Amino acid sequence: MTKRVTTGDGLKKANPSRDGDAKPGVSVDSIVEMARPPVAAHHPTKGELMQALDDVGADGYGRKDRTSDRAIAMPAAANGGRLRRLTILFGVSWDHHKSPRTPHPGRPSRLPNRFAVALGSMATLFTVMTPAVSLAAGYDPASDMNSMYNTTLYTGARAWWNAGYTGAGVDVALIDTGVTPVEGLATPGKIVYGPDLSLESQASTLRNLDTNGHGTFMAGIIAGRGSSAVPGSYAADAGSFLGVAPDARILSVKVGVADGGTDVSQVIAAIDWVVQHRYDNGMNIRVLNLSYGTDSAQAYEVDPLAFALEQAWKAGIFVVTATGNAGYAFKTGTLTNPAFDPKLFAVGASDSMGTATQLDDTVAAFSSTGSNGRTPDVVAPGAHIVSLRVPESHIDQAFGSTGIVSDTLFRGSGTSEAAAFVSGAAALAIQQRPGITPATLKRLFLSNTKGLNASSLRQGDGEIDLARMLGATAYNPPVQWKTIEWSTGTGSLELSRGTDHLTLDGVLLSGSQDIFGHPFSSAVMATLEALGTSWTGGVWNGSVWTGNSWSGNSWSGNSWSGNSWSGNSWSGNSWSGNSWSGNSWSGNSWSGNSWSGNSWSGNSWSGAAWS
Repeated sequence: MTKRVTTGDGLKKANPSRDGDAKPGVSVDSIVEMARPPVAAHHPTKGELMQALDDVGADGYGRKDRTSDRAIAMPAAANGGRLRRLTILFGVSWDHHKSPRTPHPGRPSRLPNRFAVALGSMATLFTVMTPAVSLAAGYDPASDMNSMYNTTLYTGARAWWNAGYTGAGVDVALIDTGVTPVEGLATPGKIVYGPDLSLESQASTLRNLDTNGHGTFMAGIIAGRGSSAVPGSYAADAGSFLGVAPDARILSVKVGVADGGTDVSQVIAAIDWVVQHRYDNGMNIRVLNLSYGTDSAQAYEVDPLAFALEQAWKAGIFVVTATGNAGYAFKTGTLTNPAFDPKLFAVGASDSMGTATQLDDTVAAFSSTGSNGRTPDVVAPGAHIVSLRVPESHIDQAFGSTGIVSDTLFRGSGTSEAAAFVSGAAALAIQQRPGITPATLKRLFLSNTKGLNASSLRQGDGEIDLARMLGATAYNPPVQWKTIEWSTGTGSLELSRGTDHLTLDGVLLSGSQDIFGHPFSSAVMATLEALGTSWTGGVWNGSVWTGNSWSGNSWSGNSWSGNSWSGNSWSGNSWSGNSWSGNSWSGNSWSGNSWSGNSWSGNSWSGAAWS
């Protein structure tokens, strides 16, 4: 049992010693929580919370961080009984190594200095023992500093909406795990489906849909718009889910399956398709979001993936890439491919620290860092961000205990989220300045940032400042940018994969071949991409990948014939014979039936954690 009483200035504390709740040797849960939601004018001070913890007998020794948890446990002692778990959202945790002690009100508890930082970021505190779904029953986005409501507010995105810029008329290409039209993306015309190039494309029940959950999450950040939102009233709407550019449209090109498995050849094919079809059926694709990166060490100057994205840039598409989630590495940096290409726009993740101001923001610890040769361009919100949920998707099943916020919302951290945020911001800027080039837009972002307390290797030019950017002058790119080399694209497809490989029945996809086992000549492909002719109808690199026409807002599909990798055939002679057909979201565990490419929590897709 847990009892709560009010203590200090609005702080509540658990008091398990009352009414005989606590007995020697008995474990109980304790909660320290806000009696009222914190506001900008008042956050609990270190002394206030230390007093509350001391009143229940908390004593801390030996911090233990659990990065996979959204709610972090703090075992301690309370009065005569064992205080089993004290939970702090956005905090840190301690293990108790001494016997229970009698509380002494007024005596300072022994808390690490780092706890002072955690205090500034607390929006609410609750016990991790309570299931996430029940905690979310009364979810209030206005009290969560990492909700899209507050994130768009403190970054200045809502100032753009108030000025009339909502991303209308701008299409954002999202190359990801697909998009499911859940609430927040269900408005007619919100999503246009390009070809499904994933290994799930042959199952009609899965085609284009997001069995992983990552793509829908990114689409929500970029351009989500709840059904209750009223055009013209977005800026003051605290109740509807709204992404950064709520009136932008998403072009979804699916490449990843439930566990995120995809091959770099699929990603390159998707990029090429976007470039060639950017103006189809009245589309206006001006932004491409790729929250994907391999650990390739191949120089960008020859890398085929970097080259493909550079062709999109040259075609007038602003390419936003996630830097990766490998954290800090001295000198060498940890930027992924293609974020290490200086011609593109590489985005790392910032952490709001749970406050409504950017003044105390930091670079997230997981955010990949640069080297003297290439740093991130900027950082943007990417820690504990709340976006749209796909029920029964892979991440929903695997990470629901830490990620689920409500029936429709999920929480995640990573440079994927940061890249999506910038893609939405780019749509706002392009609506305001329809003729802006990718290079000029890149300079506009770099010229309007807030410097954080971090080196340029970690933050680049700083955290994006959209409020300042709204009225800023868009200057032409510096002349020295012209001296930065473009990629030739003639390098190795295999080296572009890094350590990320697909397997099927123990057969590894490797070498210079695509997912159909067709030889891949990077020099020939680079020539075709430069001419904008790598796709002919539904044919790419000599194989039929998809259909060749539109059917409403969806590109037509195609049946794949059996192919082989290194002389070993796929299971069956037809892609439709694979294990995906016949599986349903609700009846199977996707992680148990999935292709063995890296999962989204790995290094290929830049989602760091679902918490």
